[in-house]
Amino acid sequence: QEQLVESGGGLVQAGGSLRLSCAASRRIYSSTICAWYRQAPGKERELVAHSQSALSFRYANSVKGRFAMSRDNVKAYLQMNNLEPEDTAVYYCTMQWGRDTYWGRGTQVTVSS
Repeated sequence: QEQLVESGGGLVQAGGSLRLSCAASRRIYSSTICAWYRQAPGKERELVAHSQSALSFRYANSVKGRFAMSRDNVKAYLQMNNLEPEDTAVYYCTMQWGRDTYWGRGTQVTVSS
C-alpha cells in the first residue's frame, strides 16, 4: 500500500507564504500524475494544481500567479504566496501511478485576515 504524507501546513497571516510538501513512499516518475486539492469547511473538494507529467502544470484560476507546484522523484511541492483567508482549507496531495491512485490525509492551512 503506497503512502503519501503531506506537511508544511499551518497558520499564517494574509499575504504570507507557505510551502507544502507531499512525500511519496515510492519513486515519482515523469509519468506519475500529481495533484493538490483542497477542501474548505462546508465546501466540496476542489482541484488547486495538477501535474500530468514532470513538465506539465496547471492551476485553478483562483490560485494562478500565487501558487506554484513542483516535483522531484520523491516529493511534490506546493509553494503558496500572497495567501488569502479564502485559501483556508485542508490541502490534500494525490498521485497516480498507472491505474493506481493514492491520497494523503491532508494538512491544514489557515490564513488569518
